[in-house]
Amino acid sequence: PLITPTGTNPLLTQGKNFISRACFIDPFQGKVAAIYAVKNLHAKTAAIVIDSAQDYSVGLAKFFEENFKKLGGKIVAKTFIQTGESNFSAQIAALKPANPQIIYMPCYYQEIALFARQAREFGLKQTILAGDGAAEAALIKVGGAAVNGLTFTTGFAPEAIKTPLGKKFEQAYIAKYKKLPDNFAALSADAYFMLVNAIDRAKSDNPVKINTALRETKNFQGITGNITLVNGDAIKPAVIEKVENGKFVYVTTINP
Repeated sequence: PLITPTGTNPLLTQGKNFISRACFIDPFQGKVAAIYAVKNLHAKTAAIVIDSAQDYSVGLAKFFEENFKKLGGKIVAKTFIQTGESNFSAQIAALKPANPQIIYMPCYYQEIALFARQAREFGLKQTILAGDGAAEAALIKVGGAAVNGLTFTTGFAPEAIKTPLGKKFEQAYIAKYKKLPDNFAALSADAYFMLVNAIDRAKSDNPVKINTALRETKNFQGITGNITLVNGDAIKPAVIEKVENGKFVYVTTINP
């Protein structure tokens, strides 16, 4: 069996009986972002910035838009970027007249950080909402003060740890690396512990039996929360984090 810590695209497991995941899927992540935008940020209008070179970005934008509209929101503008771009003046100029209440940008941290810096220079002060592609310390290093206030969905925050395994992992990680674990470290560890748990339950080294046990995972108390697999997809909580004064700050946990 194969288990991915971070592959959130729903197509990854479709028709693939030996692939599972430790992370949530983008339909859920997009829904969480839309709910947070409407209920917590009180947004009625949004613009979306999509990286057309990334299936991750295209898919997550779609799921956000669907759910935002269901909740009564209106998408007033869309613009497209490409991975590796560094000048976003044309895209920002296209968004500005629409005056959205929030900007949803399901891209990766490099492009988000550069876009945020240029958007602030152009006078756009709206909250930028992103996905777990923003969950990298380099976002703050590249974006500086421009990413203060940026909010994003992710799979893990140290402050959200509630399980014994999570607390034990955090202590061990700090002891070894002298820093708090991030989203990718926690999800990778969950993938490992889920596989070990499946091997224990299978009571076998037969890969088919291990895969069957893995896909039958229910209420596994992982580092990132309670995890149940359905057809290889993880049903689990999402975390909202925000950048404040150059640091990631835990906001809330949203359960499925």
